Amino acid sequence: MSKVVASIMCADQLNLAKELRSLNEAGIDWLHCDVMDGQFVNNLAMGPYVLEPIIETQKFTTDIHLACVNPEKYVSMFVQAKPDYITFHIETVKDPSKIIDQIHASNCGAGIAVSPETPIESIFPFLDDLELVLIMTVNPGFAGQPFRHHVLDKIARLNQELSSKITRPLIEVDGNIYAETAKAISQFGADLYVVGTSALFNKKTGSYRDKVQAMEQSIN
Repeated sequence: MSKVVASIMCADQLNLAKELRSLNEAGIDWLHCDVMDGQFVNNLAMGPYVLEPIIETQKFTTDIHLACVNPEKYVSMFVQAKPDYITFHIETVKDPSKIIDQIHASNCGAGIAVSPETPIESIFPFLDDLELVLIMTVNPGFAGQPFRHHVLDKIARLNQELSSKITRPLIEVDGNIYAETAKAISQFGADLYVVGTSALFNKKTGSYRDKVQAMEQSIN
């Protein structure tokens, strides 16, 4: 069954402990944690001191998404927090296998992220070594961007490539995911749907539980 994943960057940062309790009560047990360096994307987010206590609660499966150049540096910083997955961008490295090995050496699951304009075929040589593939449906860096519908074809091609494999990585999608876009994606196949401000953290549109249930109906 597919899961709704909360993008914790979009939560109320002044009340993170309360937000985590509310997410847990709403049935969320996966968190997507964006780390941005101001170079790969024109934004900054979230440091080890913020994410470590979140991970230490042990109430969530955590995926740290490194939207950063020099991901090997950030892998070294964040493995100490013991997240479940660390995901880096294919666009930022010359030797993805080296970063995958670095992540695995720290007993974390390894993921590769693919930006909207990057051919999905660029990650095919590494699929057997991955636990997660993150397909960005907007350009990484900021919430609220338009959904890139051409990415649906990339999801279809990835699933076709994975269809003959005995073991396969999880497919995660991130970027303007709400009921309508999630329903479109579900027809092609994804495991993890990252939701942020529009689908979850907008406090004017109902409770977290109601919104999570609505998303679950869209993707399952």
